[in-house]
Amino acid sequence: MTKIAFLGLGVMGHPMAGHLQAAGHDVTVYNRTAAKADAWVEQHGGKSALTPARAAKGAELIMACVGNDDDLRSVCLGDEGAFAGMDGGSLFVDHTTVSSKVTHELYASAKSHGFGFVDAPVSGGQAGAENGQLSIMCGGDQTDYDQAEPVMNVYAKLCRRIGDSGAGQLTKMANQIAIAGLVQGLSEALHFATRAGLDGRDVVEVISQGAAGSWQMANRYETMLDDHFDHGFAVDWMRKDLGICLDTADENGASLPVTALVDQFYKDVQKLGGGRWDTSSLYKRLQST
Repeated sequence: MTKIAFLGLGVMGHPMAGHLQAAGHDVTVYNRTAAKADAWVEQHGGKSALTPARAAKGAELIMACVGNDDDLRSVCLGDEGAFAGMDGGSLFVDHTTVSSKVTHELYASAKSHGFGFVDAPVSGGQAGAENGQLSIMCGGDQTDYDQAEPVMNVYAKLCRRIGDSGAGQLTKMANQIAIAGLVQGLSEALHFATRAGLDGRDVVEVISQGAAGSWQMANRYETMLDDHFDHGFAVDWMRKDLGICLDTADENGASLPVTALVDQFYKDVQKLGGGRWDTSSLYKRLQST
């Protein structure tokens, strides 16, 4: 049994922390909205704390899944941040998708305080978190990763260290770049089939068995055709992630023309009122034209 603090109980963090408690770990949770932490304790057991520092006190592993760079800094730094409560030799594991810049900043701060920091963004969406089937891409020191991996495996189908600090976040950027292009391609294929008078389900049944097949096609085409867009990662969050990708590409010289274009298409979806729709709503944008 490991004493764990889990910071952030959104659609991802809530079930991830629940898996840890169910696996027999001693989990203390923190959430900016305290009522969510209380509800988690009522459902799963464990304990809640009023600040990240209190949650982190005495914990061997402190895990976070919050919103963005600023949210992560707020739960880590300051008098009430987790770093203020962590003991030497403990380890912070960040599941948030953030910039590699803030990751390097917090890694350096953690090391200066005598504890470890692993960036460990996840892929698999809400369903992956609920089913314990996330892919976790990690950056950080090998010894820190080795300490965290057995715990992360509670909710992972694959967990791997890619490289030094920041490598996990860079890998997550590659993940989001790939998803953006795939969803746009699937949206255009369904849009084309519909405009051509074809049955989209019949089309996908055939093409999904060939080179066009993908996770997005297998898991999203039916809800797209049914005009249901509340089944996964929100457009607002995807635009946050793509912004990180594009900013990083400006720094390292990578050319991302399709990603930049799809980011603007998601901006169009936001204008349609779809900021909280899932990322497959690119199809709705095409159907609305």
